Order: sequence, then C-alpha cells, then structure tokens
Amino acid sequence: MLELNFSPFPEIKTERLLLRRITDADAPELLFLRSDETVMKYIDREKPKSLEEALAFIQIVNANIDKNESVMWAIALQDKPDTLIGNIGFWRIINKHYRSEIGYMLHPSFWGKGIMKEALLAAIDFGFNQMKLHSIEAHINPDNTASGKLLEKTGFVREAYFKEDFFFRGKFIDSAIYSLLNK
Repeated sequence: MLELNFSPFPEIKTERLLLRRITDADAPELLFLRSDETVMKYIDREKPKSLEEALAFIQIVNANIDKNESVMWAIALQDKPDTLIGNIGFWRIINKHYRSEIGYMLHPSFWGKGIMKEALLAAIDFGFNQMKLHSIEAHINPDNTASGKLLEKTGFVREAYFKEDFFFRGKFIDSAIYSLLNK
C-alpha cells in the first residue's frame, strides 16, 4: 500500500517552470482560473464567486497536503515564481491500488506554448518515481479535444467513454477516462 509524505512540500523545477505550493497570495489568480468561462468551459464544477471562496479552496488544498491525502502544485514560470499561471495535482489517491487521478488547468494566455505538457510530464515523473504510483488516470469532458490530445502526447490512453455518467447543473454529461501505467 502507498505511504505518502508530502512534507517537506515537494517543489519541482523544469526547464521553464516551478511547481510550488499554493499560498493565500495565489487567491486572485486562482479565482480567475476557476471562474473564467474559457478555462472552465469543459470543467464541470461550480465556479467560486469571491476571493473568500478561493481562499477557502486553498485552505482545503493545503490541509489535504498536510494530511498526505492529495497534492496540488501552483504552476509558475521560473522567472516569475510568485505568479500562479495554472495548477496541477493528484487527488482521489487510492493508496491500496497505487492509483491516482490527475487534474490541471492553465491560464488561457499560456495555452499552446507547451507549458501544460511540461508540467504534466513533471507531475507524472513525480507520481511514478516519488509517490510510487502504478497508474494515473484523468477524467475529461470528451468535448475537450485539446486536453485529450495533451494526455495522448504524454502517453495516456483513452480506456473508457461513459455515457451520461456525470450530473451537473440539471443535465447528464459524458466522460472520457484516460490512463497511464508506470512501465
């Protein structure tokens, strides 16, 4: 069974990025990301309505890190480490099955520049080599073709397509499930 320990917090550096712990100072950027229509187009969850709700979300994220139940990183450029441009993390970790779900989002002004691919590859490496995961899954709205292509470029395979398995705002939505095995 997995035994996770996110203390001290595992910062990750890539060629261009710093994946660091999310802080209260990130609340304005996080509020933008989680409430922007473009970013949230295919993310079927309620949007925060205030800075206080963004701060409450950050507190939940950090409490879960402290309890070793999940891990989420702020994505920042190395030359602007204090500015959150996105986030990525493992949640719904199933310790007895060495499996976790990964999720991510990125500010639209950074789309199409390879930023999320770089962050995703770093997170995958951490998940397999530090957390000792056997498999990583990603659940996406099937209409989000950009996310599907990103997952496939990083080695994920679409394993399932569930018809109307997710209920949000009065309607049922399909889901596509991608998975990556630690070879």
